[in-house]
Amino acid sequence: MAATHNGLRIAILDMYDGKENQGMRCIREIINLFSDTQQVDIDFDEYNVRQRNELPNLDYDVYITTGGPGSPIESTAEEWDINWCTWLNSVIAYNQNKNNYNKKHVFFICHSFQLAARHLNIGTVSARKSNSFGVFPIHLLPAGEKEPVFEGLQDPFYVVDSRDWQVTAPNYDVIDALDASLLCIEKDRPHINLERAIMGFRLNEFMIGTQFHPEADAKGMSMYLQTADKKAAVIKQHGLAKWESMIEQLQDPDKILFTYSHILPNFLQIALVGLLQEA
Repeated sequence: MAATHNGLRIAILDMYDGKENQGMRCIREIINLFSDTQQVDIDFDEYNVRQRNELPNLDYDVYITTGGPGSPIESTAEEWDINWCTWLNSVIAYNQNKNNYNKKHVFFICHSFQLAARHLNIGTVSARKSNSFGVFPIHLLPAGEKEPVFEGLQDPFYVVDSRDWQVTAPNYDVIDALDASLLCIEKDRPHINLERAIMGFRLNEFMIGTQFHPEADAKGMSMYLQTADKKAAVIKQHGLAKWESMIEQLQDPDKILFTYSHILPNFLQIALVGLLQEA
């Protein structure tokens, strides 16, 4: 279905498997805020991919496929994972068909980023030595410096990261064959002999993803971290200093708030402009 001059249809692929999360709330709020500020009518539907094996058809203009818990490797034989990969193949094939003018724009977040990297063999997906949880700097690669979705961001920029898994060791033969590009990496620490994870890629003109959470909002995250049970859990796993550091950094307007207000809104704006040009 084509975009109209006053609207977009968005499908949110909920990958949280019914687990408590902030991601869905944040994505809904970004979409609603974009609709209000740009005066664009947006209809969005949500698909519970992992619990109900729900997946959207190709009638939408934009797809946002979320983060989620668990291993991006151990689910390869599960029906929902197989169907998600089939859905991804169908979107790629649709966009590659020159007879299809209303291209489908896709954003992959964290778990979905890892699934796409695994499915397309973009890099090595593996377990981290320890959980990555907190506010961290992300460093741009040359392609990231020119990436329109990253327009307005500094180098480094700051993100909310929450991962037990990672994508490393880029497969450049596959990346070149896809005409894809790597956009950014996690904090560069030359004194530590560990390969930096790929934190963003552009698969093609219409598909982009990040291994961090661009939807995370500072106010909501701060309130979430200050609930008694979450505060206790973070301190138990990461220590009081980590919890205090996160609360402090979430208040910095140049960090998470800045990322929140740029990446997904830029993506939606680019998708809208492209679809209106094609309509």
